[in-house]
Amino acid sequence: MDPLPPPPPPSREVAEPAELALRHMTRRAMAIGGGSVLAALGAGAWLVRRPLDDGLPWPLRGVLDLNGKIAQAVFRADRLAPTFATSRARWPRPNGDFGLGTPVDLGAWRLTVSSPSAPVSPAFTLEQIRALPRVEMTTELKCIEGWSTVVRWAGARLSDLAAKSRMATRSGETPDPANRPNDLLAFAALATPDREYYVGLDMASALHPQTLLAYEMNGEALAPIHGAPLRLVIPVKYGIKHIKRIGTITFSDARPTDFWAERGYDWYSGH
Repeated sequence: MDPLPPPPPPSREVAEPAELALRHMTRRAMAIGGGSVLAALGAGAWLVRRPLDDGLPWPLRGVLDLNGKIAQAVFRADRLAPTFATSRARWPRPNGDFGLGTPVDLGAWRLTVSSPSAPVSPAFTLEQIRALPRVEMTTELKCIEGWSTVVRWAGARLSDLAAKSRMATRSGETPDPANRPNDLLAFAALATPDREYYVGLDMASALHPQTLLAYEMNGEALAPIHGAPLRLVIPVKYGIKHIKRIGTITFSDARPTDFWAERGYDWYSGH
C-alpha cells in the first residue's frame, strides 16, 4: 500500500485572515497602551501645575479632605481605641523632634489655654494639670509610617482641662457635648512653646475620653525626647497628632494650621 500523502499546506484563504486579525489586535493593544501612557503623563503634568493647597495640588488635597469628612462622619465619641495589658507596654521610638530644639525650663513651663471670646488666657502649671483626675491607659501608638507600639500612659483628659478652663465653649460655660453641642467651639489648636510644631484637632476628637495630656510614660515621668513635661496622646489619631512639649492650646471656630497637613498629609489623620 502506498503511504498517505502529506497534508496540504494551510489554505491562505484561512491563514491570512487569522494573521491579519492577530496583527490588528497587537496594533490595537499597542495603541490603547500608548494612549493610556500619554493620558497618564498628561494628567500628571496637569496635576503638578495646579495651585497648592496646604502643600499639595488642590485636587489631591480635595481627596484627602474628602477622606477626612468620611472619617468624621463615622466617628463616635463613645468608640474607644483598643486597650492592652500593661505587660505589653514598650518604649516607642522618639521619632520627630520638631519643637524640641529649644531648651525648656521645666520649672518655669506653663500651659496657656485661650479662646477668642475670653479676655484672659489662664496658664496652668504641671502641678495643676496633675491635680486634675488622673487617667491611666495602655494603648497603641500608631505611626503614619506604618509601625506601632503599645505604651502605658498617665495624664489628665483634655476634656477635664477644657471643663476647668471653660475655654472650649462660646458661652464660657463647661462643655456639655450631649446637651449643648452647638455651644462647643469647632477646633483645638496645640503648639510647642517655640511654635515650631503645631497640630489641629476637631473638637470631637479633642474631647474624646481617651485624649490625654500625658505626663508619664510606662510608669516614669516623660523624658525630654518624648515630650516633657506634657504631651498629647490621642489613640484615635496617628502619631503625627501626638504633639510633644505642649505650650499652648487655643480653642476656636477656625480650622487651625497643622504642621504635617502643610507638608502633604491628611489634616484629620484619624484611623
